[in-house]
Amino acid sequence: MRTIFKAMCKKNSGISEDILLIFEKIIQKYEVPGKGLGPDCDKEFIDAMEKHLTKEQRWRLYETNGGCMGTGHDKERQIFALKYAHLDLNEKMALFAETFGRHKPVLNDNNTISVAFACSHRYGKVKRDKIKNSAPPPIVESYFERCAGGRLYELQKALGINLKLKSVDISSLEENFDNPVVYTFEIVE
Repeated sequence: MRTIFKAMCKKNSGISEDILLIFEKIIQKYEVPGKGLGPDCDKEFIDAMEKHLTKEQRWRLYETNGGCMGTGHDKERQIFALKYAHLDLNEKMALFAETFGRHKPVLNDNNTISVAFACSHRYGKVKRDKIKNSAPPPIVESYFERCAGGRLYELQKALGINLKLKSVDISSLEENFDNPVVYTFEIVE
């Protein structure tokens, strides 16, 4: 959360001083000397982001500081990008799905890429029987917004293109547990 807070503090973030103070207090509250931030900081910080920031502000922050960034796979993504730089985008996306085995991006007619996705980490590990007949966690939207930043990051690295988050469409987990969210990214020239 420190990285996101630093990005929030930049003048071009558009986040006012009074709002920044709320996040600074959260960071200070969970600071453990010599160990970083305590485990409950993420939830309170994300809840505050949802309450005090617009969706657009959160998305801009997550585009540069989303979940799953720099997880040790950058070297593989860079090798992939160099190896397949000569292919058109559709061919690269098909190979991306085969190579990384996670999800298949789809190139849309309107210069966007869509990805149906289910996270394999925290939220994605929820058991079907636990969510059946129960409401999703209250931070599900923020969770998937943060995850969108990670998908944007990996696609940019592997496909060698620039993207901007356009939408995060979340379906009910009862309707679609395997791919409950569709991210749409705009290709930026």
